[in-house]
Amino acid sequence: MFYQPIVDLETGSLASLEALIRWTHPVRGLVLPSSFIPVAEENGLIMPIGEWVLREVCRQIKAWNDDGADIRVAVNLSARQLRDRNLTAVLSKILMETGVSPGSLDLEITESAVINNWESVGATLADLQRLGVRLCLDDFGTGYSSLSYLHRLPVTELKIDRSFLEKMASSAEHSGIVQTILDLAGRLKMDVVAEGIETEGQLAQLKHMKCKLGQGYLLARPLDEESATSLIRLSEPLL
Repeated sequence: MFYQPIVDLETGSLASLEALIRWTHPVRGLVLPSSFIPVAEENGLIMPIGEWVLREVCRQIKAWNDDGADIRVAVNLSARQLRDRNLTAVLSKILMETGVSPGSLDLEITESAVINNWESVGATLADLQRLGVRLCLDDFGTGYSSLSYLHRLPVTELKIDRSFLEKMASSAEHSGIVQTILDLAGRLKMDVVAEGIETEGQLAQLKHMKCKLGQGYLLARPLDEESATSLIRLSEPLL
């Protein structure tokens, strides 16, 4: 597991972390999830991988808690995990076994995973909300029914897709979309994370738009467990 910081753009302080899985291959080295997660989805291995990720992240949160840090960590859920009616029971067991508070865990879901499987995932999302974990909508703005489904989802956070940030400097249209998402989230009392911040220009625009949270290589790259622990202990601004 690697952990990428999510930063408070107003203060520069660490707000939370996103857990990112990597595969250390004996020949190819570090393999990104885009290369192996689709295969795992197809052959069913995504289920044990997903459970391992949840357990490992909760173990790490507990270690940081024991070290005196109150930290939230986000975990991405696959579409297949969302369709599993045992997901809430499995997660509840992991939280109990590790001694981690549900409020320390953010679960990121994509629009497509929800929209394409609403009948099978709606009840699961409600169960997860009752469990006490936070639900975040990832890659917001790329789905084809964002607004029609948004009021039905028990989410507390939106993540603006990086594709909008990439074109903000050269496209007033994309800047307008980002501002609209921020305004919409404000009215719905949701947090917003701008992901994929890679340039000072993007950061300056987001600050001007009053975007509170950000994530990207400009702020911090994904860190291994040791480096993430050092960052948390330092408690120094990243901006």
